[in-house]
Amino acid sequence: MRHDPELKAFASDNYAGVHPEILRAIAEANGGHQISYGEDVYTEALQGVFQAHFGEQATAYPVFNGTAANVVSLRSMAAPWQSVICADTAHIHTDEGGAPEVVAGLKLFTVPTPAGKLTPELIDRQAWGFGDVHRSQPRVVSISNSTELGTVYTPAEIREIADHVHGLGLLLHLDGSRLTNAAAALDVPLRALTTDAGVDVLSFGGTKIGLLYGEAVVVLNPGAASGIEYIRKTYMQLSSKMRFVSAQFEALLSGDLWLRNARQANAMARRLAEAVRDLPGVEVPRPVEANAVFARLPKDVIERLQKRFRFYVWNEALNEVRWMCSFDTTEADVDAFAEALTEELG
Repeated sequence: MRHDPELKAFASDNYAGVHPEILRAIAEANGGHQISYGEDVYTEALQGVFQAHFGEQATAYPVFNGTAANVVSLRSMAAPWQSVICADTAHIHTDEGGAPEVVAGLKLFTVPTPAGKLTPELIDRQAWGFGDVHRSQPRVVSISNSTELGTVYTPAEIREIADHVHGLGLLLHLDGSRLTNAAAALDVPLRALTTDAGVDVLSFGGTKIGLLYGEAVVVLNPGAASGIEYIRKTYMQLSSKMRFVSAQFEALLSGDLWLRNARQANAMARRLAEAVRDLPGVEVPRPVEANAVFARLPKDVIERLQKRFRFYVWNEALNEVRWMCSFDTTEADVDAFAEALTEELG
């Protein structure tokens, strides 16, 4: 059994293992037979768990991964001749291999954003051409919370976007792969950033916050998603043994595990930023609002440090890196990383 301390990386919160409470839930769900394809008792109970967080109108559809959650969500909200407006840094645009366009057949209209966050004014840069047969028809606006740049939308900011989007006859999708981190950062309930703020469909993340695998499409506005039951199957996301995804989400959401995990990741990101921001040669150019830290440092230091810890270069031209903290990142992990950075700077 291998437990190398250097494997505690700062590259992605996907690197973290599975929370022990999630593993226990999987083991407990492993007894006996259950009806397949979501007709099991765990998936039935899961609906009540999601409704407790998002309202009684919410319906959750477990899927295998985050890209699928986004693609299934967006395809249920828009037809192939329609389009999705998103930030140019959005995960659906930069990190999903073109899946929304290749698989769902949806055009993505991107908008440059200063901090990864859309505004009504920025949305209007692409929300035009309605009725023009030569242009893909805007139908959905997609935002991420927390964003790919580690920033967080407040409930008021999302409500302003939702009201503007709905006024244009469009729908609002939220990529919530790190929604728990955003809610923990703002100390608000999950529904404050979704249902109460006017979001129509949510991609809810589980893997980054302690699950073995699995995400969920959560339909908050029943009129916003068409044929999602069939789309999930057609896009190969209908799990035969769905109980093992549902049991994980029940363990995550039925108590405060999601909040404990998110608070830990966020706190470690703040600790890391404070530990490195005053080091000579290091710049922390972006606010640390959730569990991501962006920093600029000399290229040779980046290369040496990457031999000791795994992390990604975000922008090679600016020598900007991204460090992610996870639910299992500890103070000792952060301090060891900061110490290593100090040594390489010297």
